[in-house]
Amino acid sequence: MRGAAVLFATLYLLHAIVAEVNSLLSGLHLWLFAGGLYVAYAALALPFQEGFAACILGGLLCDAMAPVAFGTHATLFAIAHAIVFNVRERLQREETGVRVAVALLVNLGLFLIISFLRLRVIHGAGGAWPRMLSDLVWSEAVVALVAPWFFALQLHSLILARAQPQRAA
Repeated sequence: MRGAAVLFATLYLLHAIVAEVNSLLSGLHLWLFAGGLYVAYAALALPFQEGFAACILGGLLCDAMAPVAFGTHATLFAIAHAIVFNVRERLQREETGVRVAVALLVNLGLFLIISFLRLRVIHGAGGAWPRMLSDLVWSEAVVALVAPWFFALQLHSLILARAQPQRAA
């Protein structure tokens, strides 16, 4: 389970960075969501149990500061992990482009589900969709830009912790 602990450390760093960026962007009424990054690498590169544990811990970390019921992110991240893990053999998962595409698709799905969960409790929430669409577009753009760096960070963290063998160069 060393891999789960190392991956959780990288997810904690991601959570801190996203929280700071969202704090800076709050004056612009913009919110970034990077849930796809919490799931993609763990589901594509790690054994099921280690990746599943890392996703649940990352989800609990997101739940601690989210305006949804505690456990929502953890449950959704776990479901997303299971889905991606089950289709990963059909993907060229060593390719960075494929990993980024998976992160973008997972991010899109998670964003929409969490948005529906948040909006169903707000009266007259129909007017919030333009803002949600804006948040989604910016979130997807940021995930696409940050994903290669973050996946490299996760890979090298696992290698440094000797939780994953080095790849052939």
